[in-house]
Amino acid sequence: MLKQVKDLLGRINFKKINLRRVLLYALFLFLTMVLQNMVLTHIRPLGVCPFILPAAAVAVGMFEGSAWGAVFGLVMGIYADMAFVDTTVGFALLFPALAFGAGFVAQFFINRRFLGYIVVAAAALLITSLMQMLWVLVSDSWSVTMLSTALLQTLWSLPLAALLYFPPARWID
Repeated sequence: MLKQVKDLLGRINFKKINLRRVLLYALFLFLTMVLQNMVLTHIRPLGVCPFILPAAAVAVGMFEGSAWGAVFGLVMGIYADMAFVDTTVGFALLFPALAFGAGFVAQFFINRRFLGYIVVAAAALLITSLMQMLWVLVSDSWSVTMLSTALLQTLWSLPLAALLYFPPARWID
């Protein structure tokens, strides 16, 4: 086992890892989590709280690529699971998948411009709200209001998700 870890660490090119960029993304993660947990939980238009964390994972996935986006999404998902009572590992599984998918789509199918980001972020927000709806379905019964809540959460989150496009876009070399 130790030999496998040494082999894996030997394959990573640490000279290519930019410490400044890692610290900027750590700050981006921290500020996004603070905004989500301390500010947006108190702003509830029509009783629905905006949820911007999937858009942050998508932004990093689009600009840093699938692998680094998935790493960022995993770290953000772990912290989101710790912050929210409803999930245990749900966000830690969902956010890396969304970031990886965004990086893949940005590499092969769409450009990394603002409109492409908004389309992918809207899809990620909708997928996240539908997954939250399914997590509630496991322990509770289904209601039509759940679907309207999922759609409202996506709509309220999109304007704030637009703001998350700019920090990762500026940090690209």
